[in-house]
Amino acid sequence: MNDWRVPLTDIAMPEQDVQAVLDCLQSGWLTMGPRTQAFEEALGRHVGAAHAVTVSSGTAALHLCCLASGIGAGDEVIVPSFTFVASASAPRYVGAEPVLCDVRSAQDFNIDPEDVARRITSRTRAIVAVHFCGYPADLHALRELCDEHGLILIEDCAQAIGARLDDGGRQVGTVGELGAFSFFSKKQLCVGEGGMVATADERLAARVRLLRSHAMTSGTWDRHRGHDPSYDVVDIGFNYRLDEPRAALGLSRLARLAEGIDNRRALVRAYRERLASLPGLELAFDELAVERSSHFGFPVLLRDRDARDRFREALKAQGIQTTWYPALHTFSEYRNRTPSGSLPHATQAAERHCVLPLSSTMDERALDVVVEAVRGALASA
Repeated sequence: MNDWRVPLTDIAMPEQDVQAVLDCLQSGWLTMGPRTQAFEEALGRHVGAAHAVTVSSGTAALHLCCLASGIGAGDEVIVPSFTFVASASAPRYVGAEPVLCDVRSAQDFNIDPEDVARRITSRTRAIVAVHFCGYPADLHALRELCDEHGLILIEDCAQAIGARLDDGGRQVGTVGELGAFSFFSKKQLCVGEGGMVATADERLAARVRLLRSHAMTSGTWDRHRGHDPSYDVVDIGFNYRLDEPRAALGLSRLARLAEGIDNRRALVRAYRERLASLPGLELAFDELAVERSSHFGFPVLLRDRDARDRFREALKAQGIQTTWYPALHTFSEYRNRTPSGSLPHATQAAERHCVLPLSSTMDERALDVVVEAVRGALASA
């Protein structure tokens, strides 16, 4: 179905965004340059990180986090099974082995620190803390574990830019040694394709900057301005640069990010109020998590997988687009990497959840349509 009454998400592109990209195109400079630098500086201020390094995707950000941390062959990296596959792929890119762990419960989809502790071995080098759907993981407990065992904490913030860790406003991506962000089209800050690594460590930031552009000691913009007549290549690097049009778009959209997250949170609260008492439907996370989340998506829970699939089909018939995320240990590539039955909460969360439509520009009318469709889908189940 192409003509959804209410799509899963929506991307509004106001004139100011179009003009920002047009100005960039007309400037004649399209590869990484002054707009990228300005975007990075603004991102660092927004997130609260000393260093923000933009890259071509959230996956590239995770890869460079692993590389900069020195993770390699023979190392183990603990990753929650309930996440997008890039969280586990990145350690494998550098020769390490992802060790899948469980989440806290079917109602709390985030990494379980207690299960993490059980899976730490002498080969464990790092933990990847995923903030699922924008809800912050328990970084306090994970930081303690890492400090106790001498491990690296990498935050996967792909779905969570703007999420807060406490009432003081500290944001995700600032507790781990490195934080990886995504600017993919469905994300709260979207530019189509793009990402960022945030860190407080100048050495790690320099390493990420080097490796994102073929490990060259100077960039095209530097040479264009005559700052460097040539360059050296000092390692094996990658083409993970963010280009100037996307940086221009991101910088324009960043100014509205906080407002957009507030809009998402208001919609989630309206959803929760109107869906809380419906038989056959269960809400995920609690009110404190709702207050601190940046709300990439709005997940709800059904009784089991069959009920979830029937629910989605009924909503699809009414023009409501939904989605769900498989657990990694159910994929062919990862099925034999984890003992059977050892990830019960991740299995339940994956099989029972359904993500309903949510975007920063969604209005009350669209929410009314979804709520009524949900009522009908549950009644017919």
